Amino acid sequence: EHSTEHIYNEIAYPLGEGVMEGYNGTIFAYGQTGSGKSFTMQGVVDPSSQKGIIPRAFEHIFQSVQCAENTKFLLRASYLEIYNDLLGADTKQKLE
Repeated sequence: EHSTEHIYNEIAYPLGEGVMEGYNGTIFAYGQTGSGKSFTMQGVVDPSSQKGIIPRAFEHIFQSVQCAENTKFLLRASYLEIYNDLLGADTKQKLE
């Protein structure tokens, strides 16, 4: 029932602040199919109030980098989406 902005401000913003201090950060979205994980993470461009956590985090981090003086940054991001039904029937088989 919360907006992506609220979720970002409560959960991801403090994580982004930690990232800017040199800590690693991870946001892990887990839940049933159709529960809103992709929308929460990606959102939509228009209206901007429905931007997801990922675009909000990128804006936050790049604004912080832009404001920093006498500091070098190495930014690295990854995104992995796994669908259980694509893993196959044999759960003991290694995923290539």
